[in-house]
Amino acid sequence: MKIIRDKPALRALVSDWHRQGNRIGVVPTMGALHAGHLALVKAARKAADRVVVTLFVNPRQFNDPTDLAKYPRSEDRDAAALAPLGPDVLYVPDPDQIYPEGFATTVTVAGISDVLCGASRPGHFDGVATVVTKLLLQTGADIAFFGEKDFQQVQLIRRLVRDLDLCTEIAACPTLREADGLALSSRNLRLSPEARATAPALHRIMTETAAAIQRGTAPDAALASGRAALQAAGFGPVDYFDLRHEDDLSPATTSPALAPARPARIFAAAWLDGVRLIDNLALAT
Repeated sequence: MKIIRDKPALRALVSDWHRQGNRIGVVPTMGALHAGHLALVKAARKAADRVVVTLFVNPRQFNDPTDLAKYPRSEDRDAAALAPLGPDVLYVPDPDQIYPEGFATTVTVAGISDVLCGASRPGHFDGVATVVTKLLLQTGADIAFFGEKDFQQVQLIRRLVRDLDLCTEIAACPTLREADGLALSSRNLRLSPEARATAPALHRIMTETAAAIQRGTAPDAALASGRAALQAAGFGPVDYFDLRHEDDLSPATTSPALAPARPARIFAAAWLDGVRLIDNLALAT
């Protein structure tokens, strides 16, 4: 696995791969890799001839400087975890390779970026859309892999790829979880032992809420009960706990069983011990 830090070297390599007829897969990450990231790399190895993993902690998607400062950074450990999986390149761009002096362009995906995490983290998805656009172009990716834990992000990236005519297929891989149900996340490393013991309640309460809706409980009532259960379990504040259609993230006001043509998910974001945890769960139709 080659480590590359500058854009010209990466572009020369991927241009050569394309000339050889290779299909290039990319797995964008911010490091602090866990089994979920590694599953994306494994999927990329199966679907592509060449695989690039990117590692860049993107300052433009953090609306809280403290959160950016606390984000875990572990390049050496990440490289060691990746090596056995056989990606061709670990691209660790220096900041000026992404945001050179005078950089003045922002990619905004209206609508889908305004709800859920977009409402509680202003500017976050502009940062995501901008850096992902740049990484897809820099890596020459034919297919890019993202995890469904960040389902809103996946839908946003699908929309920007379509709207900007980028020649990259977006592949979404299922959320990986710990045995107790907690979705794998780099932020889990920041949980205290006590908070880590509480954290699985998020998935449990989402599952209970989904079951209630599927039994016929009105979504508004089931969601209100779920929010109260989260607060009783020790989460707070709860940024959102909503049922939304998968395609455009608009609110779903009836059970998916009554509208099977529009799949829906429960989306949640809640704070625990100063750490913001997000998750989502598809409802059966």
